[in-house]
Amino acid sequence: MGDSQDYTPVFRIDVSADQAPPVNASNSGEVMVALLHQIATTQRRQNELLEQLVNATVAAQKQRNTELQQWKEANPRLAQSCRRAAEALSKVHAEFLETLTQEVQENEECLMEGDFMLNEFVDRFGPRLAHLNGVLQVLAQLGSNAPSV
Repeated sequence: MGDSQDYTPVFRIDVSADQAPPVNASNSGEVMVALLHQIATTQRRQNELLEQLVNATVAAQKQRNTELQQWKEANPRLAQSCRRAAEALSKVHAEFLETLTQEVQENEECLMEGDFMLNEFVDRFGPRLAHLNGVLQVLAQLGSNAPSV
């Protein structure tokens, strides 16, 4: 085998710690190496930032779960009540969705043809559905895995 200088610059990759790629590169091989070096450096930095973001998100989620579990342990009866309320409200939610879907099926053409009918439908079902979903979510979360009283 010959000296590494025998290879063309296209097949050499500079992995040195030099942060500043050559600005006045004399040939396309050096430009390619400089660009690849910049890409690799940028990808490393993006990976570091993503790792920090994931760690922060996981830490915040763990903190919320810990606080929720502490609340459940401090309020076992209320947590059980939330669980029962969530189960009952879930049945109401299912019936509401049944009514909503029947309304859509019965008025499909009207809903597609006119903005007035669509707006009426959204005004009639939208806020109630949004609020019902929110309340159900809170009750389900507070009542999940509730300690027995």
